[in-house]
Amino acid sequence: MELRISGVVDDSIVDGKGLRYTIFTQGCPHGCPGCQNPQTHDFSGGTLIETAKLLEEILENPMLKGVTFSGGEPFCQPAPLAQLAKQIHQAPGKKLDITVFTGFTWEELRFMEQNDPNISALLQQTDVLIDGRYDASQKDLTLLFRGSRNQRVIDVPRSLEKGRIVELGPEQGY
Repeated sequence: MELRISGVVDDSIVDGKGLRYTIFTQGCPHGCPGCQNPQTHDFSGGTLIETAKLLEEILENPMLKGVTFSGGEPFCQPAPLAQLAKQIHQAPGKKLDITVFTGFTWEELRFMEQNDPNISALLQQTDVLIDGRYDASQKDLTLLFRGSRNQRVIDVPRSLEKGRIVELGPEQGY
């Protein structure tokens, strides 16, 4: 399956906990003023890549703790990302987590998944969701893995299980 990406960082320590392989998706509808990745906004930019190639690169690195989907907006390409995340979770001998950065809020995604089963599939494969648009008026450089105070770090499996948002905080390393 093909995915349109802006690029990858194969050894990030700023896009989630531990050493991570970060995929920057291409295309974003939010246009947040002050966005750190404005080059990812154009839906026709970037390059197409097979998710199998990304999976191969990810599985070659024994030092990784997880994989991060950033953007752009990952939930604009939920089908290939859900498939890739599922393959990562099922990789024999690996225990990699999936973190997804999104400009959508949890509430928006839960509404959107009613009309798009691929959004639901990606949420099901997400371990940590960092939600909400970047808001320059709430910029906070002391926050880990996010840029503004309105953005939440959500434990997706527990949130889905409990039927309410379960946030992660400093006691969990966020």
